[in-house]
Parts: sequence; structure tokens; C-alpha cells
Amino acid sequence: MRIGNLEIDGRTAGLAPMAGVADMAFRELCCEYGATYVVSEMVSSKGLTMCDRKSRKLLLLSENERPAAAQLFGSDPDIMAQSAVECLAYSPDVIDINMGCPAPKIAGNGGGSALLKDPVLAERIIKAVADAVDIPVTVKIRLGWDEEHINAVEMAKRAQNAGAKAITVHGRTRQQMYAPPVDTKTIALVKRSVEIPVIANGDVTDGISAAKMLEETGCDYILVGRGALGRPWVFSQISAFLKHEVILPEPPVSEQMRVMVKHIRRICEYKGEKVGIREARKHAAWYIRGVRGAAGYRQRVGTLSSIEELEELAFEISAKNC
Repeated sequence: MRIGNLEIDGRTAGLAPMAGVADMAFRELCCEYGATYVVSEMVSSKGLTMCDRKSRKLLLLSENERPAAAQLFGSDPDIMAQSAVECLAYSPDVIDINMGCPAPKIAGNGGGSALLKDPVLAERIIKAVADAVDIPVTVKIRLGWDEEHINAVEMAKRAQNAGAKAITVHGRTRQQMYAPPVDTKTIALVKRSVEIPVIANGDVTDGISAAKMLEETGCDYILVGRGALGRPWVFSQISAFLKHEVILPEPPVSEQMRVMVKHIRRICEYKGEKVGIREARKHAAWYIRGVRGAAGYRQRVGTLSSIEELEELAFEISAKNC
């Protein structure tokens, strides 16, 4: 798959943008397990142009997570174009425009998936951003606002006409949020309707589901979101199956706990222990899913206050699940 001048192996997978999750620590860890492309947490175009410190921190990219896209959201073409130019100071490989976020806080202000209701404005935004920067611009959408207004094919054609170099399709409407299962038939229609690469997203959790997505949609690449939560090794599983039809098992619980500690130590390194441990609670809850005694451990996870407590918990879980 080529996104502008970037070439990415289509028999691998990348990390989808996830607000509050896909920070630099997690993106780097996923790359270590074989993610071949990552997208930042979404950044407010308005916040960026107003010099908001938090927005700028979200744009920090390391050399250990390349190629990487910076994702922007907003509903004003001029502000989106200005913020895209400001993104260039952080050397992203791609600018990705979020037109799929279903969160009421985003869609309620006209950004994210709300743009699915106004394809003309969406096209203006894409063109403004594409004209403003000299790196590839991509777009992430959903199938439509609701089941009565499925317009992913129209959105994809408009994105292509406006200069987008690839489009990612999450296979649900905004109304559907994260259920029922993704609609691969509509993603396939999008793929057949445009010449730019189409990236599929939704319900990919392992090599078999990745292969199924590629087969049913004909898409060029896959982004994994929730399937990577507490499981950054999913990217090595996907690559092994797509390239060699090898099914890699889940790592032993002791290895999962080692990765959890490594992950959270890195968050603390980048953000400080106070913030890192607070964020550790949700990550630890994902890492311990399925282990023996998970219900009891979740209560302890919710009160973590130090790296030492996390290490003690990881050691105990490893010992009881060997």
C-alpha cells in the first residue's frame, strides 16, 4: 500500500487512533510488536491554533514509531488548514482528518462523525488541508451517520477528489457506535469506488479476523483499535498469520504482566509517575482480562498509586496464573 510517497506492507496492520489510549508510549510498544503504521490521538484544530499546550503535547512523535500520522479534528476548513501547517513542526509522515469519532463531545460540536451529515463541508475541509501541506493527507470515516444515511461511498469519492491519499473506513455508523459487527460489504463498496487505498477498521482482534477482513473487503490495509487494548502483541499475531498462516498463541500470563509493567513504566517516564499511574489503571484493567481472579484484581487496579504497587500486583498475578 502506498500513501503518497509512503510504502507500507499490506500484510501487516497498524494502530488506529484512540483518544486517551494511543499515546506515544503505547504507539512505540505496538511498533515493537510489528505495527507498521500508527496514528496519534486526535488533536483539536482549534486548540492547536490557539496554542493549547495539551494539544501540542499530543503531537509529539518519536523516531521509534514511524511512519506515523498526526490526526486532527474540527469543522472549519481554514482552521483545519492552519492547524495542519502547524502540525508540520512535529514532523508527522501523514496528516489524518477525523471524520468518524462518535463521541458526543466531538460530534456535538460539528467535528468527527458529524461531518458525515455534511459531505460538501467535509470535502472543503479535506481540500483545504491537502492544499496547505506537502505531506499526504488521509481521512477516517464511518459508514454514515445512521442506517438511513449510509454515505461512505460518496464520502470516499469526495475525499479522493479533494486530494486525500487514502481513506480509513470504520465499518459501523455513528449511531451504532461499537456494535453490532462491522459491515464488510459496505467497506468493499468503498474500495471498489475509489482508486486511492482503502484501510479497514473494526473488529480485528487476531490474524484470522484480519485475514477475513482483507478477504471480504478487498481493502489495502487494516488498522486495529480496541483489539490492541492490553494486547500490543496482536500485531505480531496478525503479521504471522497474513504472511505465513501461522497462528501465534497469546503469551503466557507472566509475559503479559511483564509487558504491562514495561508499558506503564514508559507512560510514567513520558508523563511523570502521578499522571502515569492514573492512566495505568485503565491499561492494567485491559491487561488482566481473562486471567484467573481478574474480578478481584480489578478492584486493586482501581486504587493503584505507585509503580511498586503495580509490580507487586503483576508478580502476584504471574505466580497464580503460571
